[in-house]
Amino acid sequence: MRGIDLNIIWFVLIGALFMGYAILDGFDLGVGAWHLLVKKDEDRRVLLNVIGPVWDGNETWLVTAGGALFAAFPEAYATVFSGFYLPFMLLLVALIFRAVAIEFRSKQPMRWWRQMWDVSFSLSSILSALLIGVVLGNLISGLPLSPDHEFAGTLGGMLHPYALLVGITTVALFMMHGSIYVVLKTEGTIHDRFRRWANGGIIFFIICYVTTTMATLIYIPRMATSFRNHPLLFGVAVLNMLAVANIPREFNHGRELRAFFSSCAAVGALLVLFGIGVFPNLVISNPVPGNSLTIYNAASSLKTLHIMLVIAFLGMPLVLVYTATIHWIFRGKVKLGKASY
Repeated sequence: MRGIDLNIIWFVLIGALFMGYAILDGFDLGVGAWHLLVKKDEDRRVLLNVIGPVWDGNETWLVTAGGALFAAFPEAYATVFSGFYLPFMLLLVALIFRAVAIEFRSKQPMRWWRQMWDVSFSLSSILSALLIGVVLGNLISGLPLSPDHEFAGTLGGMLHPYALLVGITTVALFMMHGSIYVVLKTEGTIHDRFRRWANGGIIFFIICYVTTTMATLIYIPRMATSFRNHPLLFGVAVLNMLAVANIPREFNHGRELRAFFSSCAAVGALLVLFGIGVFPNLVISNPVPGNSLTIYNAASSLKTLHIMLVIAFLGMPLVLVYTATIHWIFRGKVKLGKASY
């Protein structure tokens, strides 16, 4: 491993794991956000079965990413999970209630029972997406850290306008992502309805995307420092804009699969832009940048990083194969049956 910067490799690997989670579970959360707008019981069951075979597997990417962060950058893990303790607990509760709602919703025929779990499923999905965005917004703007890297802020301080804007943009992104996936997986009236709704979701996201981009450039100009120092990196921003622009183009031409892949590319490119903007920091300290946690001062020993890298090279292909296999097995349009949710 001589000559290889393990810290940078682990920064990229953890970013790839979080990217996998955002792309895969993003459409799950997006489907949940639309759920209450569908009124017929059968159509709501269709939505549950759109994500039913894959949602739990998609969530494993988040668990894997959290474990990798703990192993590679334990001090950053400790600071983030203590600083965001309440938001993360709310996120955990939301994910648990979403899972319970999926499993319990169709177990009883009573209207009140199904309505209760429908509300739980939808609100939990929206809250999860919002909290993920709020956390990202705070990581971009920076957290108040003490010299010993302890979080020194409050919950109210996290709910500033920029963080909430990123949170709303994340909800819009996942709703667009999820609506395109529903169009891919359904047929009949619900398919036609979501074709109309997806256009609104795309417009909603593009408005949020442009607004958040302008706010970032105006109020957090350091996020563009790496792009100014390394002009070739601007190509990532261009690719991101092309991916976003290609979503409505492909969708309106009836090429939903290409639109979905463009949506996946947009999600991935946005996270790459985030990684480039914060690098080499993991947790930026604001207003004292000197207290920031970087990929060097927050890392495990080189021996630990080396051993974990071997494990990652053995494990990640298995996760990729499993994910690809599940999506291939359950490809095609959703049809309700006796075993359906």
